[in-house]
Amino acid sequence: MRNQDSNEDFVVCIDNADCPVGLELHKIYRAIPDEAARADGDIRIVDESGEDYLYPAACFVPIRLPASVQRSLLHAGR
Repeated sequence: MRNQDSNEDFVVCIDNADCPVGLELHKIYRAIPDEAARADGDIRIVDESGEDYLYPAACFVPIRLPASVQRSLLHAGR
């Protein structure tokens, strides 16, 4: 899932049925690399609370973003 242009990973939520408060459907989220979570079928996401939590990986699709969009998203999260 690692983006080739950056050290940041971004994903889009495609299913929030089990987590409607923590996740917005079709929203772009930053994913934090976590090999142990991945091995269990999960993904670590910085969610609506601003904290990172584990969610089922099947709820997300990895995406590539232009560097300018990545910078903008990372700046907005501060």
